[in-house]
Amino acid sequence: MTTRIDEIADGIFRISTGVPIPAIPGGFTFNQILIRDEAPLLFHTGPRSLFEATRTAIERVLPASSLRFLGYSHVEADECGAMNDLLAVAPAAVPLCSRVSAMVSMVDMADRPPRAMADGEELDLGRHQVQWLDTPHVPHGWDAGLIWVPAARTLLCGDLFTQPGAELPPVTEGDILGPSEAMRAGMDYYACQDKARTTLARLAELQPQTLATMHGSAFRGDGAALLQALSAALAEPAGVR
Repeated sequence: MTTRIDEIADGIFRISTGVPIPAIPGGFTFNQILIRDEAPLLFHTGPRSLFEATRTAIERVLPASSLRFLGYSHVEADECGAMNDLLAVAPAAVPLCSRVSAMVSMVDMADRPPRAMADGEELDLGRHQVQWLDTPHVPHGWDAGLIWVPAARTLLCGDLFTQPGAELPPVTEGDILGPSEAMRAGMDYYACQDKARTTLARLAELQPQTLATMHGSAFRGDGAALLQALSAALAEPAGVR
């Protein structure tokens, strides 16, 4: 198991730990996205089992104690499993999530009250302004949401474009849709494909240049075209493409 940290956009870092998983040939990556700023934000805490590796990687860029926001898309172990561990080392940090997630989960689960974000709400980190986007059921989770970083043209896109493999480049301009569709064929994790297509069209309108994934390589290039291609793929049965 190895953990690395790479800058994938201006002031935005991908922390990635590759792990062997018997069910996934070649293993799997768990990524956290760190925004270095006056009020640093970490998107995805990673599971509790990777807390020490994640904290060590954060410390290569900034003190973990300086974190202010611990965001996640929806409640799952790899999204927010290490939430309370990070709150313990970052005394000014608060969980950052959708209003639904705060209501149904995080108010009870976290050791500190969450900052609940409305759809479209903006948050000032200092140099970066970020925007919360509700994405319920996309790809899964009633409480799901993503973060858009306009100045860096970067979408923190959670479980979208999940790719297998434990040793992948931090950023690619190549195909990530093919590998992610192969994953969907084996374990279809989309809760509502019709709703997903509407949401993906909204995300494509942002014209992102970097898609920061939670599993696999980040993508650099025409993010709108890639999101549209994913939408088209969801119109077909899993495994057709």
